[in-house]
Amino acid sequence: MADGGRDRFFVQSLERGLAVIRVFDADNAELTLSEVAARSGLTRAAARRFLLTLVELGYMHTDGRLFRLSPRVLELGYSYLSGLPFPEIAEPHLKRLVTEVKESASMSVLDGDDIVYVTRVPAGRIMSVSIMVGTRFPAYITSMGRVLLAHLPADELDHRLGEVALEPLTSRTITSGPALRAELRRARAQGYAIVDQELEEGLRSVAAPIRDRTGSVIAAVNIPVHAARHTVEAMRRDLVPPLLATAARIEADLRVITPRR
Repeated sequence: MADGGRDRFFVQSLERGLAVIRVFDADNAELTLSEVAARSGLTRAAARRFLLTLVELGYMHTDGRLFRLSPRVLELGYSYLSGLPFPEIAEPHLKRLVTEVKESASMSVLDGDDIVYVTRVPAGRIMSVSIMVGTRFPAYITSMGRVLLAHLPADELDHRLGEVALEPLTSRTITSGPALRAELRRARAQGYAIVDQELEEGLRSVAAPIRDRTGSVIAAVNIPVHAARHTVEAMRRDLVPPLLATAARIEADLRVITPRR
């Protein structure tokens, strides 16, 4: 291993280029050179080289002062998403679920400390933020994230929870490590997770795991609802059964379609 425990084949310039891309998000869609340097931890000179290279390659636009990502960056994630069996397999089942419960449904996978949406079937917009394929949220604060975290090996979960900052997004957000662990144990034991207005006031969500043919949890599906329309008790009664049935149908298709590793 090279210095810092990294393999000698590690390409630091690639790491830095990806760091530049990652500083842009929904709250920081346009940034100056100085802002990119500060957020990425690079010098202004290095940040400028990476930004201008990305502009030349078509992954970035600039007016000479502000930089912003171009739609071409979607290519970087498309190969991964298109290679997943989940979207194609899950979508008809999610459509059936949406028709049954008259609420939106989604599927996500775990990526670092976040969940990433890989499939979504909307029934209407209920959140103040847009959700589409590729949208990310902190795993600890979402129902799908808690389902995915709940099924991680103990040592991996300890590592992840030791690194993440449990910041409150609403007055209901769980920010205590022991309380979050209790929720994860409950989700694992009961087979689903409910998050009550922790991500956004007025939003409740219930999620269930998706397992591959080996029994490993590889994704999660959820139903988000208006708090005014569904109590937590009503969600358990009316939404959990069809959600679990949908998860079972997706898993059955995965067992048939995907090869055994």
